[in-house]
Amino acid sequence: QVRLVESGGGQVQPGESLRLSCAASENIFSTHDIGWYRQTPGKQREFVARFTRGGSGIYADAVRGRFAISRHNFMSTFYLQMNRLQSEDTAVYFCHAAYDADWGSERGYWGQGTQVTVSS
Repeated sequence: QVRLVESGGGQVQPGESLRLSCAASENIFSTHDIGWYRQTPGKQREFVARFTRGGSGIYADAVRGRFAISRHNFMSTFYLQMNRLQSEDTAVYFCHAAYDADWGSERGYWGQGTQVTVSS
């Protein structure tokens, strides 16, 4: 059972940056896609970014050009760099890892969530 542990959430002002980290309990980068979702109260979990096994980055329209996903292979850790944050980015962010066929589903692995608040 793979465990994912997030860190790096917090409160920032609009226009500022924040980096989220997700540490995996084992090296899964060769077998799983990795990425991030976010959720606000009363809404479904929303896709943010994905890094495929093949090394392609995929982004939601709302964050493309502002957010960047990356990974550190030797540390089994991946990141979400969030720049030019907006109030609309306020949410609980979840890291996720899954086989391609299980992407976005409960058959994949999920972190516990970390709160990001963008407010002046």
